[in-house]
Amino acid sequence: MQFRILLALFAVAAVAAASGACASTGATPHPFPMPGAAPSAPASGGRASSAPTSPKPDAYAITGTALSLRGTPYRNGGTDPSGFDCSGFTQYVFGQHGVTLPRAVVDQFKAGKGVRADELVPGDLIFFTTTAPGASHVAIAIGGDEFIHAPSSAGVVRVERLSGSYWPQRFIGARRMN
Repeated sequence: MQFRILLALFAVAAVAAASGACASTGATPHPFPMPGAAPSAPASGGRASSAPTSPKPDAYAITGTALSLRGTPYRNGGTDPSGFDCSGFTQYVFGQHGVTLPRAVVDQFKAGKGVRADELVPGDLIFFTTTAPGASHVAIAIGGDEFIHAPSSAGVVRVERLSGSYWPQRFIGARRMN
């Protein structure tokens, strides 16, 4: 297990060496296949349609993929590495690992299970109210009080702190995709 963690951290560092508020537009994204991976099966067993359609995601892999995209420009309606809006970013990152997320922030806020702010773990989705009442911005927890997101039309995918001056009063909840 420890070797797997070290290997994942090394992969994140290698990708990072080689290579940052939205309300989503509802654009329809392209599928996000993983090379050599089998397609994920649809959810069953009475689960809500907004729930992810795959087994528990690997938090280290999810955060590694998210961190490898630092510096990608914000693009309203963006769903790929040429540019992301906030929910396009989270949908793309999870999609790279076979986890299907809804496209819109408000629908992502209904997926998975709710977690308290003091229970956040890497890979959890964090939601804020920014441009409208309710969930209007989403990010991915990466550990400690840090998260990664596609913040605004003037920004890039980047890491920020929940304890910063802007985010604490806008935090409205978090969801775990397992």
